[in-house]
Amino acid sequence: MINLEVPKKAKTLINQARQAATEVFRPISRKYDRAEHSYPTELDMLAALLDGLNTSGEGGAGAAGVRRKDDKDTSGNRNGSNMLTVLGTIELCWGDVALLLSMPRQGLGNAAIASVANDEQLARFGKLWAAMAITEPGCGSDSAAITTTATKDGDDYILNGEKIFVTSGERADAVVVWATLDKSKGRAAIKSFVVEKGTPGFEVVRLEHKLGIRASDTAVLRFDNCRVPKENLLGSPEIDTKKGFAGVMQTFDNTRPLVAAMAIGVARAALEETRKLLAEAGIEVDYDKPAMAQHAAAATFLELEADYEAAYLTTMEAAWMADNRKPNSLQASMAKAKAGRTVVDITLKCVELAGTLGYTEESLLEKWARDSKILDIFEGTQQIQQLIVARRLLGKSSKELK
Repeated sequence: MINLEVPKKAKTLINQARQAATEVFRPISRKYDRAEHSYPTELDMLAALLDGLNTSGEGGAGAAGVRRKDDKDTSGNRNGSNMLTVLGTIELCWGDVALLLSMPRQGLGNAAIASVANDEQLARFGKLWAAMAITEPGCGSDSAAITTTATKDGDDYILNGEKIFVTSGERADAVVVWATLDKSKGRAAIKSFVVEKGTPGFEVVRLEHKLGIRASDTAVLRFDNCRVPKENLLGSPEIDTKKGFAGVMQTFDNTRPLVAAMAIGVARAALEETRKLLAEAGIEVDYDKPAMAQHAAAATFLELEADYEAAYLTTMEAAWMADNRKPNSLQASMAKAKAGRTVVDITLKCVELAGTLGYTEESLLEKWARDSKILDIFEGTQQIQQLIVARRLLGKSSKELK
């Protein structure tokens, strides 16, 4: 059974994360939204604190992963690093999602390394700031269509290809790059490689200007005969047509609930700000009255809160299942799909309810509305998540249901 109360051991973490969001993120949120591509130096000290929380096993935000073989708890009912990281992420993104994405060593590449690296790789790469490079100019939501190649050459692999929309692609110390060992063998040949900055043949081509999450740098990367040691391949180098791609995709089972948590944090921020503005306008949200018996704005607000609760609970379920070593691919995609769509609906509707205050820079509502859209896109778009959910529920393969 899933206990819907926040775990007692998470309360200290949540309080610390909320304090960081309130005292660090919120005060500089507008500053770095305007100063796109400027690195928020205020985050360095906070990043060191999160490093300590992750190392101690207390959880932080962003970089945690599931190392199932190291999990000694077989009771079948525990709240571990995934749950704690999700709860911390919600609080920090209540402050500012772009600033969380700008945190050193808290990238999606770190989550991949934490989840699938072997002990030797974890020792080498565990303290690096790692970005994740999947999307290509001709390959978006269909990760299986990756064309970046990794050719074995002695004790190395030679990478060739281009990656786009890489979060922290310029700032990170390394990038987890998805590439194919053999295009003729399809999905099973796709593997992930850790490529460190400064490696010959690895180039940051440009930074993107974006609608939202402007504090976070988003880069285009090019790999031109980039030679990396074979020891930098995460997971098995064998091409297994039955489970090869599934092994790489398992990373998403951990990172998609994190993106859902980001969406939940932004949605809650928008709801709280809107409730305050409604109260100032004399509009009361009454939970003891039917929605139809209240002001139209209050009724709309109640609908948005209900949607938020549904997204929150699906995310908690996905994180709990990961902590309890239960397959959560379906739940991870459900959480990402629900939270991604919900945050967009909530932030846009909150802008509408707030009127002129929602559309100006007097409040952060307009910024949250811009930031929210990417949370419905990256780590698999809304449409891709629905497709994955449909496949899982109907028992169809990717060939049978496209």
